[in-house]
Amino acid sequence: MSITLESILKQFSNSPIQILDKSIPIDSYITIDLSSNNKDLSKINITNHLECQAFIDTILQQHNAQVAYGGYLEKRNLYASSSRFSSGLKRDIHLGIDFWCKSRTNVIVPIPGKIYGFKNNDDSGNYGPTIILEHKLSNQVFYTLYGHLSLESLNDMYIGKEFSKGETLATLGTPAINVNYAPHLHFQIIRDMENYKGDYPGVCHYRDLDFYKNNCPNPNYLLKL
Repeated sequence: MSITLESILKQFSNSPIQILDKSIPIDSYITIDLSSNNKDLSKINITNHLECQAFIDTILQQHNAQVAYGGYLEKRNLYASSSRFSSGLKRDIHLGIDFWCKSRTNVIVPIPGKIYGFKNNDDSGNYGPTIILEHKLSNQVFYTLYGHLSLESLNDMYIGKEFSKGETLATLGTPAINVNYAPHLHFQIIRDMENYKGDYPGVCHYRDLDFYKNNCPNPNYLLKL
């Protein structure tokens, strides 16, 4: 019987894996709830990056933390003001984990890989600068996506460029660069890139959840935060 991708991810490491600047200890990471069920968010316009940032800062200060993370399969109102997600079937279920932290923070490669694609997805509501790595473990190929990066992160990139675990891949972008989101990393694992190269859906409609849940397994299988 062939080993599953989920098992491969779980077995890669027995301890948590840092995905942001190595100077930030794992115990400075705190979970955050940005779901539509969080009553605290009813008091703010979460689609405004300044109000979103103020909420995140409050959570970080309350817990003396540096990174707020979470959001896998979280149903959110964060995308309500963007026609990218509201035209046609409403897409509001998040398919990766977000790491909310200061802009210019280093993004660390969690697993050896090579550049599969990169692009500045600068249309409203998108990722902004994006990098996708290709990985191969136990003869299985899969991908990781890093969104909301700085423009400089795309400099000197080329298809096939290799990165080792622990190397710096990129830095986080500012709201002006990452399409008016508060600074954060969108990290997503993808089994099959389908026909995408420098982009891949990071939010889905409930109708398509079964497909995307299978194609985009929980990033925490790998990171173990």
